[in-house]
Amino acid sequence: QVQLVESGGGLVQPGGSLRLSCAASGTVFSIDSMAWYRQAPGKGRELVAIITSGDNINSADSVKGRFTISRDNAKNSVYLQMNSLKPEDTAVYYCYATVTTVTTMARIKRPYWGQGTQVTVSS
Repeated sequence: QVQLVESGGGLVQPGGSLRLSCAASGTVFSIDSMAWYRQAPGKGRELVAIITSGDNINSADSVKGRFTISRDNAKNSVYLQMNSLKPEDTAVYYCYATVTTVTTMARIKRPYWGQGTQVTVSS
């Protein structure tokens, strides 16, 4: 089994910064893409930023120049540095990873989600 555990959310004033962290634990053989999604109240889940195993990055236009995604493969972790936060960034942020696990019978690659961490931007 694999678990993604997020940390780093909280309440911050507009213009402030937060750093989200997510670590994968369990029977991880390898991790392909890792990403951050968010879901604001009354809205659907949207991609914030994604980073591949080759460190190719894509991010939503709404966060370009403000948010930076990075990963540490040795720690099976992904990070989201969020600067110049705006009230419209308020949402639950979810970590995502495509993880390969190995059993005696097979290799299985499937997506995993974290439990979500609340980010609130308000004065």
